[in-house]
Amino acid sequence: MPHPAPTWPRTALRTIAALAMREMSTRYGRTPGGYIWALLQPLGMIVVLAYAFALLQKSPALGTSFLLFKATGVLILRQFTLLADVTGRALSFSRSLLLYPRVTWFDAVLARFALNLLVTLGVMVVILSGIMVHDRVATLIDWPVLLLAVGLTGAMGLSLGVLNAYLFHRIELWQQAWQVLTAPLFIISGVILLYEDMPPAAQAVLWYNPVLHLTGLMRAAFYPVYQADYVSFTYIGLWCLGPLVLGMMLMRLHHIALLTRLR
Repeated sequence: MPHPAPTWPRTALRTIAALAMREMSTRYGRTPGGYIWALLQPLGMIVVLAYAFALLQKSPALGTSFLLFKATGVLILRQFTLLADVTGRALSFSRSLLLYPRVTWFDAVLARFALNLLVTLGVMVVILSGIMVHDRVATLIDWPVLLLAVGLTGAMGLSLGVLNAYLFHRIELWQQAWQVLTAPLFIISGVILLYEDMPPAAQAVLWYNPVLHLTGLMRAAFYPVYQADYVSFTYIGLWCLGPLVLGMMLMRLHHIALLTRLR
């Protein structure tokens, strides 16, 4: 008796797993200490920021640990920017495999997103737990809020990543423009200063930066005394759904033309 053909979900999962394994061996496996560098890059930034501000201030804006305060901002920002960037480059990264009929553009996008999401989550767990042990931080973590902050950051990274998957390969200058647009996020996303410590004029403008809402939510998870009242879940939801829907529509209409340009 012939075996039944694998159903679509099973075939898609196998394809996504194979693409993720390929990236594990190419992106992280070929470089000496590939996963170590994925950990050391954000850690180095956090340490430099923490000790620089420790020289300028007696205490951080929240809590007693400069390392934890900076880490709760840096790691969320890095998760978003990394996911939006690498997910957007999924087509060019897997273009040789996209020649096979069973490999779709969505498989490539989802595989790259899933692997890098796991990497960023692993880095986040190691760094935050290490800081709390090193600085002997005793705090009551609000786990539902923490999971919500990380989940929404991942969702927004996927949303912008899907839209970037179209724009990166449709508009030649968009990759450079994306780097320019995301560079100031480090300053305007609450990594260095809390939203409440910004001037009112800056608050009125920067409230529309969705990453600022995510860093505020992350800080609320680690600091029980901090109430990020400015955070709008409706606004975050618009950023998680709007670019995703637009990107899916554009890719559905134009993915064949984009793949032809990559060959």
